[in-house]
Amino acid sequence: MPTAPVILSDVPGSFPWSVFHERHPKLVQQVLDALPYGPSERAAVEQLLAESTGGVLEPLNESAHDHQQWREWGEGLFGRPWGQAPFLWAESYFYRRLLEATGYFRPGTWQGIDPFAPFKNAELAGPAVDAELAALRDLPSLATEKRADVLLSSALWGNRADLSFQITASAGDSRPPALIADDSPLLWSALTAASSARVCVIADNAGRELLPDLVLVDHLLASGMATEAVLYVKPAPYYVSDATTADVLATVERLRSAPEPQAARIGRRLWQAMGNGALAVRTHRFFCAPLPFHDMPLDLRAELSGAAMTIIKGDLNYRRLVGDRLWDPTAPFAERAGHFPSPLAALRTLKSDVVVGLDGPVAADLDATGEPWRTSGTYGLIQAHVPA
Repeated sequence: MPTAPVILSDVPGSFPWSVFHERHPKLVQQVLDALPYGPSERAAVEQLLAESTGGVLEPLNESAHDHQQWREWGEGLFGRPWGQAPFLWAESYFYRRLLEATGYFRPGTWQGIDPFAPFKNAELAGPAVDAELAALRDLPSLATEKRADVLLSSALWGNRADLSFQITASAGDSRPPALIADDSPLLWSALTAASSARVCVIADNAGRELLPDLVLVDHLLASGMATEAVLYVKPAPYYVSDATTADVLATVERLRSAPEPQAARIGRRLWQAMGNGALAVRTHRFFCAPLPFHDMPLDLRAELSGAAMTIIKGDLNYRRLVGDRLWDPTAPFAERAGHFPSPLAALRTLKSDVVVGLDGPVAADLDATGEPWRTSGTYGLIQAHVPA
């Protein structure tokens, strides 16, 4: 079976190294500035930052509800420097430890308090969302096929609105986005031909990304392309802006209460769809696991297996789908994603090193630019795999 080096974070100057040594310190400061955590929570957060940048991996306290699970997931890793653990694993563990440090799971004042909620709430209430809601007024004037393509594109590029990415994006990162792989015709033809009308969406970020995701789901239901939609979200706050059930409810309410009539209609339809079962919001603890989708548990695999299509959103989910390794960018997407239990389409803005499924000339042209095209958030892809 083809393989490639696992991505680690121990090379100074590399993208994974910058996540731990540049992005996380800024994030920690923002979290501590945004909520009035007490001395013990603040000390625990600072200790986590010091450990993750210059120490070794320590296990969760035995009192943590998932202590044993993480012991199993991290077998052979504890006691080693953070940078020597797979980047995907270490980054996931950082966010689990951040929740532990802030008291999210412990009985007490901060139990159940999302440490990223101030960032999410500010974005959802902001003027950029107002403009995007206002733009929905033009949807009814578009032909059905054109509307579908516009909404798919919006869901793709909404992935640029990733709060963890924005923490370290420079003010000059304003180049127009470019699509470097486009399997959207295969996505639409597979949905049209499917005998099952259930579509699953594995969400990524809340706020400005979740908004176009929900509008796309509404279109699939309203057009009859799907009779049932299942939206999978995280069971707990994760990676700064990853969507939880609370974020879904807040976004639907933002639509329902919008002054723009078209946005409000979409919000009401989504609310009704949730009420009558046409739209189900689900989660699973595996969505916060530090593992690739190849290791998906049997119960979740069974849930997804009957879908006509699973739409997988975002950079982290893409890393989990194909494996967080330094693959040759021309390695076939089907080869890396063929393990998934349903036909699938990945909508992703590139914000990390891993990528597969590119045409050789496209990859060569991107490499020739000399720019960090894999991590800049400037390039996107729509890749689909539909088994014959």
